[in-house]
Amino acid sequence: MRLENKTALITGGAQGIGREIARTFTREGAFVYIADINVEHAEEATRELQSSGGRAASVKLDVTQESDWIRAVGEIVKERGRIDILVNNAGITKRQPLTDLPVEEWDQIMAINARGPFLGIKHVIPVMRRNGGGSIVNMSSICGLVGHKFSGESYIVSKGAVTLMTRAVAVKYAKDQIRCNSVHPSTADTAIMRDLFKDPDKRQERIDEIPLGRMAKTEEIANAVLFLASDEASFITGVALPVDGGLTAY
Repeated sequence: MRLENKTALITGGAQGIGREIARTFTREGAFVYIADINVEHAEEATRELQSSGGRAASVKLDVTQESDWIRAVGEIVKERGRIDILVNNAGITKRQPLTDLPVEEWDQIMAINARGPFLGIKHVIPVMRRNGGGSIVNMSSICGLVGHKFSGESYIVSKGAVTLMTRAVAVKYAKDQIRCNSVHPSTADTAIMRDLFKDPDKRQERIDEIPLGRMAKTEEIANAVLFLASDEASFITGVALPVDGGLTAY
């Protein structure tokens, strides 16, 4: 198994892409902590993983609150003694044009999408240092690489911050054998996206921008995260990996 004896913390792990990453990690032997602000959903996801033979637990976490990070990391270290993998997956989007966006909503998206990964990295790196290294995977987006015409500017800015945070951390902490990479999906075929694209014309518009002609599957995104988290990527750090069907190749 590719993650045997590894302990992983996945934020936003209760649903969507995060939940698929959790499934993939447990199948590969990791003990997974599903960290989510929605305790009920996190516990339900944990039960699903356990019923399939996976090793998992849930932990309540508001990624914007430093006190939550201190408590959650402390609980995990107390129970498991280590954190080998951190996946900063929790995120939100805002679709209003910049000219219509209330400043409070700008602050919210930056708090979840940029401050959240910052706080996770801040409090997990000391644990990884004590353990002799680790792997951090930040969930960015194609919007962390290009100015995407269908996405809100605030989302693009927040994901751009994640992309450069990843590179800065990769360079700074390589000496501690801590790797940091980012994954950049295009639109994924999740329940939320299927609901958003009930209008077939809007769905087709989004598909038409992707050279491979379809949306990303959550399993495909999870497999990219798995690779970067695993020892197979032991000499890879500071990479921004698109999982986008060729969209950013234009």
